[in-house]
Amino acid sequence: MFLISVFDTLPGDPAQRPLPGDEPRAIQDITVSPLARARGFRQAISMAATGMPSNCGETSPRERLRRCAWANGDLSVAYHDREWGVPVHDDRLLFEFLILEGAQAGLSWITILNKRENYRRAFDNFDARKVARYDARKVRKLLADEGIVRNQLKIRSAVQNAEAFLAVQKEFGAFDRYIWQFVGGRPIRNRWRSLKEVPAQTAESDAMSRDLVKRGFKFVGSTICYAFMQAVGMVNDHTTDCFRYRQ
Repeated sequence: MFLISVFDTLPGDPAQRPLPGDEPRAIQDITVSPLARARGFRQAISMAATGMPSNCGETSPRERLRRCAWANGDLSVAYHDREWGVPVHDDRLLFEFLILEGAQAGLSWITILNKRENYRRAFDNFDARKVARYDARKVRKLLADEGIVRNQLKIRSAVQNAEAFLAVQKEFGAFDRYIWQFVGGRPIRNRWRSLKEVPAQTAESDAMSRDLVKRGFKFVGSTICYAFMQAVGMVNDHTTDCFRYRQ
């Protein structure tokens, strides 16, 4: 808390000094934040004198939004706000999430998000036709790539999953048409009040997992399948207090 005269803030500016007989307009009792001090007392005094509200130290509208509790860092917030739970019908992006969710097994999702661009580079932007043609030499190259998770089983499963993915496309015309049948073609809208209520798997993810395994996919357990469903918007698992819930 500071008691500041308007004139006390301008010691080096004679033009702003009061003429003989003039009295200071006001003595302002102002709480000055460190940010306001950094910008200069003159701006703070001006706002106080004119009655204009100061936005010094305010949070941005983005920072004031209520989100799912897991979105707590710049990267996870951006992913939460722009992608997570948005219905995906593009086969290339569906394949990307299928591979990334498998890569996450045993790891945190933020680890995969941090490596996402490296994965796109290493896996030809998740072009399933190209990935399906990866040979032993390419696999060895991927195992030496520090930008991705260098797990031999996960890398080899990505190649196998690309082959199975192409087979599904051929049978159904699009992977999108196949995968969305497990939720009847439209997102399931849940009403979770907290993360504690969100399940790790459901009857739908169980059915998806069983069918994917039959078709030759790897790293597609029910928990991985449910995470995939959440990511591509097959289920809306934003908590009810999250601003994304009703979007």
